[in-house]
Amino acid sequence: MFNIEEELKKLPDKPGVYIMKNEKGEIIYIGKAISLRKRVRQYFQSSRNNPPKVNAMVKNIYEFEYIIVDNEVEALILEANLIKKHKPKYNILLRDDKQYPYIKVTTNEKYPRVLKTRQVLKDGAKYFGPYPSGYAVNDAIEIIRNLYPIRTCKLNLEKNIGKTRPCLNYYIGRCLGPCQGNVDEKKYMDMINEILLFLNGKEDKLVEVIEERMKEASKNLDFESAAKYRDQINSLKLLHEKQKIVSTNLVDQDIIGMARGIEEVCIQIFFIRGGKIVGREHFILEDNYNEDRKEILSSFIKQFYMGSAYVPKEILLEEEIEDIDIVSKWLSEKKGSKVSVLVPKRGDKVNLIEMVRKNALDMLNQYGDRFLKKQRENQKVLERLQYILDLEETPIRIEAFDISNISGVESVGSMVVFEMGEAKKTDYRRFKIKTINTPNDYGSMEEILKRRFKRGIEERELIKNNEIEVKGFSNFPDLIMMDGGKGQVNVALRVLGELGLSIPVCGLVKDDFHKTRGIIYNNKEINLEEDSLEFRLIYRIQEEAHRFAINYHRSLRSKKMFKSELDDIKGIGEKRKIELLKHFQSIDKIKQASIEELVEVKGMNRLAAEQLYNHFHKS
Repeated sequence: MFNIEEELKKLPDKPGVYIMKNEKGEIIYIGKAISLRKRVRQYFQSSRNNPPKVNAMVKNIYEFEYIIVDNEVEALILEANLIKKHKPKYNILLRDDKQYPYIKVTTNEKYPRVLKTRQVLKDGAKYFGPYPSGYAVNDAIEIIRNLYPIRTCKLNLEKNIGKTRPCLNYYIGRCLGPCQGNVDEKKYMDMINEILLFLNGKEDKLVEVIEERMKEASKNLDFESAAKYRDQINSLKLLHEKQKIVSTNLVDQDIIGMARGIEEVCIQIFFIRGGKIVGREHFILEDNYNEDRKEILSSFIKQFYMGSAYVPKEILLEEEIEDIDIVSKWLSEKKGSKVSVLVPKRGDKVNLIEMVRKNALDMLNQYGDRFLKKQRENQKVLERLQYILDLEETPIRIEAFDISNISGVESVGSMVVFEMGEAKKTDYRRFKIKTINTPNDYGSMEEILKRRFKRGIEERELIKNNEIEVKGFSNFPDLIMMDGGKGQVNVALRVLGELGLSIPVCGLVKDDFHKTRGIIYNNKEINLEEDSLEFRLIYRIQEEAHRFAINYHRSLRSKKMFKSELDDIKGIGEKRKIELLKHFQSIDKIKQASIEELVEVKGMNRLAAEQLYNHFHKS
């Protein structure tokens, strides 16, 4: 039996992380300490001056354990990782740990590309963001690619230059075709430098450059080029017209403000890049024990930046947190250069803080009560699901799997994740089936489950050795939900057993009309009332898994159709296909064209036009 008094005497006077557990062995609190001996003992001294949360927690502590580390920064990192993994009841928890999108310019390779990413690596490329949404990044990249004919392929041009055929983008003027080896690298890099100017927030300078080109084209009576330059200028202005300039200081900053309600807190974070607000995000946190403001801010910062791909040069706070020096040191190590965590007292930075704090208060007034009501309802539903299935723990994280194919063709799998009853889209994963090419849902499901959990085991091992931070696959579910019945459940249980994992698995029972009527768990069918909240949650999860799988399958199928639809037509070779696409811009317009319109295309004759027309008008 664990004797708390005896174990307190054994605590070392060293930095580390302590883990509090209840009588069931569940982790209820995780904290860090410069001295484990001094910090842990404080919990068990006089409760007179303790905050309400500490008194409530101490009553439930049955045992504790600790992990010794070398320094305070290591303790901070380990604490944040363990909180993210175990989500203890008495810790302040950041439920939404989304990865924000960035624009990456691959200046670390020959003839750089511009692409979207959610990971910032120390690979020599240039990163811009974070942006408020994937849509914002897609819009920016689309405008850049319309402005500049840069490559989008993944070819290694250090090795493969001049060895491959150019892609369609080359023939329709969307890429200069550096893969052919005849593109002036300086000319190409001039385009990249202009893109970097734009992404660095210096679009005014870029607009001036393009305006000069427009005037020169007009002077030479090249009105087509002048119109193109005019459209480029309008696109650049459109993209940045909503961005508010808030600082003449071009240093990247995150500004964090906080507002308190009765039982909830809203934290607002503004992302400022190059003096402009490029996005913002808010987080509603539960505050049942009226936590100290500094404690809430400190917990938020550690959990938010633990999962963030990018750390700015400056982080502005409205008040100082207790471990501000340790946090600054940790963030500097994460970024690879100095990061300043500042609490401004005067000047423009104070005004920025006040602006963010007001936004947090406004957001709390709008959404605070609604968020808490929804959260409590979700908690009740999950507890009800725990009772129905007789689970040992509340299924906070549920993963659902589905397969989509047509007669085994382009078979794909989907994994959707719900945490606290809400979709967590950052953890969704999709799988292209590699080992099965026949209609075999069981075999396909076995493959994706093995891939998912093997990857998770590997990530957990790397995290344990401090080689990587927490990743999506390393978070295992409290409940697995299969779209099928007993057969799918048995497949999942067999895979988990082979991997030495013990996770509850349930399946969905369908009626004769393929409509879900209940759950199968431990070989027992459990029927649910259609108007019950637990049935609605299960139905939502099932529909989301199905939608995600179907969409992926459709995208693969449409790509395959686009690639092959012209390839199979007699008399239409590679050159004619390219000229047809250049002329009509899409397959649909080619289908709608008359024989006379097809003959007008460069390289086409009447026989080829008739064969093409007849192919699409067989009926």
